[in-house]
Amino acid sequence: TVAFDRGTDPILNFFSEEQARALAAYRGDPSLRARIEELACKSTEGELTDQERAEYEGYVQANKFIAILQAKAKKLLQTE
Repeated sequence: TVAFDRGTDPILNFFSEEQARALAAYRGDPSLRARIEELACKSTEGELTDQERAEYEGYVQANKFIAILQAKAKKLLQTE
C-alpha cells in the first residue's frame, strides 16, 4: 500500500477542504443504492443475467474508486 499511497496521494492537491468534506460525506443517490442492493441480492442467489452481472460489476468498480477517493479526502482533512 505504500506504493499505492505514493502514487495516489498527489490527488489530494486537487481538493479544497470544503470539497474534501463533501466527498467524504458522499453516500450516493438512494435509488442507485437500492439498485445496487437489488443486484447484490440477486448475485448472492446466483440469479443475475449477463447484463445485470456487467452492471453490478460496474457498480462494484465505481464503489471501490469512490471509497479510495473518500479515504484520500479523509486523509487530507486529518492533516489540516
